[in-house]
Amino acid sequence: MAEHDDRTHLSANEARAGATPHMTRYILGISIVLVIIVMAFILL
Repeated sequence: MAEHDDRTHLSANEARAGATPHMTRYILGISIVLVIIVMAFILL
């Protein structure tokens, strides 16, 4: 009996179906700096 493959094959961009504005790296960096500043004030 032959198998029939009904799966849809999408590329990474098609599967993601959205734009990536690369803001995550900036938000992560700013957040880490803010956490370090807050922790420095707490420890002083």
